[in-house]
Amino acid sequence: MGFAHEYAAAIMHRGRIPMEPVGFVPDWSDRPRKGKFYPGAESLPLPDGALPDPGATVQEGVFAASGPRDEPFTLPLLGGMLLDSYGRLGRRLGVQANTDLPSLPLYTDANWYRGTASGGGLYPVTVYWVNGPGGPLTPGVHHYSTTHHAMQRLLTGDVSGEVREALGNGTRADQFLVLGVKFWQNAFKYNSFCMHAVSMDVGAALQTWRIWARARGLRIEPALWFDEERLARLLGVDVAEEGIFAVVPLSWEGTRGDALAPAPAAGGPAPRVRRTESERSRRVITFETVRRVQAATVAHATDRPAPGALAPAVALPAREGGRVPLPEAPPLTMGVREALRRRRSSFGRFDAREPLSAGQLAATLAAAASASVGGDAADPGGPPLAKLYVFVNHVAGVAPGAYEYVADDHALRLVKPGPPGAFLQENYFLSNYNLEQAGAVVVPAVRTAAVLDAVGDRGLRLVNATVGAVAQTFYTTASALGLGGGVALGFDTVSFVEELDLAGSGEAPLLIMLVGHERPGSADFRYEIA
Repeated sequence: MGFAHEYAAAIMHRGRIPMEPVGFVPDWSDRPRKGKFYPGAESLPLPDGALPDPGATVQEGVFAASGPRDEPFTLPLLGGMLLDSYGRLGRRLGVQANTDLPSLPLYTDANWYRGTASGGGLYPVTVYWVNGPGGPLTPGVHHYSTTHHAMQRLLTGDVSGEVREALGNGTRADQFLVLGVKFWQNAFKYNSFCMHAVSMDVGAALQTWRIWARARGLRIEPALWFDEERLARLLGVDVAEEGIFAVVPLSWEGTRGDALAPAPAAGGPAPRVRRTESERSRRVITFETVRRVQAATVAHATDRPAPGALAPAVALPAREGGRVPLPEAPPLTMGVREALRRRRSSFGRFDAREPLSAGQLAATLAAAASASVGGDAADPGGPPLAKLYVFVNHVAGVAPGAYEYVADDHALRLVKPGPPGAFLQENYFLSNYNLEQAGAVVVPAVRTAAVLDAVGDRGLRLVNATVGAVAQTFYTTASALGLGGGVALGFDTVSFVEELDLAGSGEAPLLIMLVGHERPGSADFRYEIA
């Protein structure tokens, strides 16, 4: 049993047994940047990808109703996907109940919103583009600057062979997006909780890309198992300080798979980025728990799970019991770009006076249940890893209570009757939401220990990335339905296990997702920049 088991157990019980370092207080005056900064790097502005595509709806992006396609990427498409997912789109200045409200008017504390959700709004994921000769730019390694919506050149030369060798899966691509996480960008606030949060952020970013791409007939299938140390060396980072979480091969317009350059011969100097970033923080703190769990997930990073390896860890079939049928879900006709730009956390703006319709709940559950990170961790057509439970507060035609969502039947199974509002609020640590005012609170649960037993410590990243993908799909769907949404991690997991009777199944509730109508006329200020 590896350290990931120990870490997952500590996360489960942190509401009752605080994680080390107990009493840690972030130094906000010395916080890092929300994104890496490479002084002097040449920048290439990216197109915004504002291409007319009436078929690029959330319905198509979530469910791929037209069937699988594999159209090639172009530079405008790549630029549009990056902008709509992780680029800065505008500034949040609405009046809400989160603790950062008093500082938002200060420019130094400005909250720039993006299409993808991120724990604490920290956005620690770094996107690199390793481009070979088949793309539109001189081959090299680029860093995506979210501040400028531009690619910054870090290395010149074709090193796509290094990435193919690190993947070891026979891909013929020569264009790759590589997702890294510099732990300090999150750990300065969340300390030992960092790995739990950032691996969900990676899943949310990947799922935004998958929704955006599927809506346009493109394909995003990330690899989570690869030679992480080799890629960290290529990117010029210390693998203990910045983890490489995912690699996404891109099918590119005009690429010829028979003209790929090999990796450098063994014995020669390994290519690597020499340019270094500038760290804003004067003092960078190392957290032993983060280092240990990172080392555990890197140790067997090349041991890609065999087909079917995750079968013992998939979500269990629904238990016996009466079903409450849900109506057919309404189609999600809003465009993906619009839905991502409308996405926001409701933070105290839920209003129970207008209940959710059963159709709105049905659409939200069906979409969230369909989410996965795909790629080398996927079993196409197989059962999912995550199962959804839902606490119904105010849904027209559905009695208040706790339910299990039975995706195959598109129905609810009653777990515990009665209004759940008091339980929800008593077991929520923060003051930024009144959970009872939400129409429903959805809880994704994964059999974390079973996943780790099946595929090893690196499975911890898969578990959290899956839940991050569920959360991003949930947010995007709520936005497409014109509803408020919110996702939170500050709850007593053990109490939820007891309330939902999950101890016997080994399911771990990993976050809570709120959906409902918001109060009309809330004070806001629109400040779009893209």
